[in-house]
Amino acid sequence: RVLYVSSQNVSTIFPAFANRLEYSKQEKKIVITLHNLWKNDSDIYVCAGVVKNSSFLSVNRSGTMMLIKEVEQTDCSNSSWGIYGLIITLALLFSTLICCALYRVYMKKYSQKKNPNAVYEDMSYSSRRNTLVR
Repeated sequence: RVLYVSSQNVSTIFPAFANRLEYSKQEKKIVITLHNLWKNDSDIYVCAGVVKNSSFLSVNRSGTMMLIKEVEQTDCSNSSWGIYGLIITLALLFSTLICCALYRVYMKKYSQKKNPNAVYEDMSYSSRRNTLVR
């Protein structure tokens, strides 16, 4: 047993499926969703109705067979470490590229010949000869 819905729309979820079942009802249609299935949940599930004032049980259809297999859990943490490593590596390469570009700009700027703010006097012999007083 999974779910019982009375004619007064009172529902009872059986303990084996507590917190693992969701259902919605629209007119004559009930949709049941089961979560976190276990291997021992494998069975044939049928929808059955009980007629009032009778012990007669009517089954609408042949039922649904659910076979639950154990699924091996894959550890996703290893692949996420690879992605994190790739992101960190790309960030380091990008920052290194920026640092190299800035270093080159600053080196170019400081290695250029600057015009000094100084006055030079030509002290060569030829220029002094003309200024000698006789």
